[in-house]
Amino acid sequence: MEKETAIIYMVAGISSRFGGKIKQFAKITETQTLIEYSLDQALKAGFNKIIFIVGNKTEQPFKEKFGNSYNEIPIQYATQYYDPNIRDKPWGTCDAICSIKDIVNCPFVVCNGDDIYGENTFQILHNHLQNNDEEATIGYKLIDVLPETGGVNRGIYETTQDNYVTNLKETFNIEKSNLQATNTKPEDLCSMNIFALHPKTIHLLNTQLENFKQQHQGDRKAECLLPTEISKLLQTNQIKMKIYTATDKWFGITNTCDEEIVKKQLEQNK
Repeated sequence: MEKETAIIYMVAGISSRFGGKIKQFAKITETQTLIEYSLDQALKAGFNKIIFIVGNKTEQPFKEKFGNSYNEIPIQYATQYYDPNIRDKPWGTCDAICSIKDIVNCPFVVCNGDDIYGENTFQILHNHLQNNDEEATIGYKLIDVLPETGGVNRGIYETTQDNYVTNLKETFNIEKSNLQATNTKPEDLCSMNIFALHPKTIHLLNTQLENFKQQHQGDRKAECLLPTEISKLLQTNQIKMKIYTATDKWFGITNTCDEEIVKKQLEQNK
């Protein structure tokens, strides 16, 4: 008998670089928005619950669009709140994922709602959760997830020979044309913020989140980031995380111009 598993999308933020619109609702095929395209890929793997982590500005639009189910799969909502009188922005992606701590009761895959990961990626992580009690992630080859021009930040994995993660190190301003400047290599595996986790790990992360908030009281911009906090759990041996190398190509939308780029790439991949 298969375990119940959830697919969880972080869709709390609205990027100013996307013109203040909800980028997950960008239409990337004739019939599908970005989030619908990703959901259709994920649900083929066999997830039987959907959770959207929404924010102050995305809660109502997502509830209006999806209601309580998608293709007969039930949807739950968790909200990442923040007080704009105290903070300039939410407390980051670790804070977002900890918003599910009281509603998630099964193994799950969490990912960004503005990225396309591929059917095989979801299938690999779903299968892992069915057969293992440890955490897992997908590593994408660095060269495959860099833009042609400009620098980006990526979390680079350090791994053992038997494919377990020992560290996840954030590396800044990586440029495709000059990897040596950041001491990175084309074949390095990096994180695109997709993880297979268990409810117990959320409670470990929540403890770290509360400590982070205490340490940064009064800071209006400090963010507690999920990859950083996962790395702390790995380094203190509180969790084990298997890493699988991606077999699908990753696509992401950050700026408004990315919408047309993704459309063309998906058309080429048919």
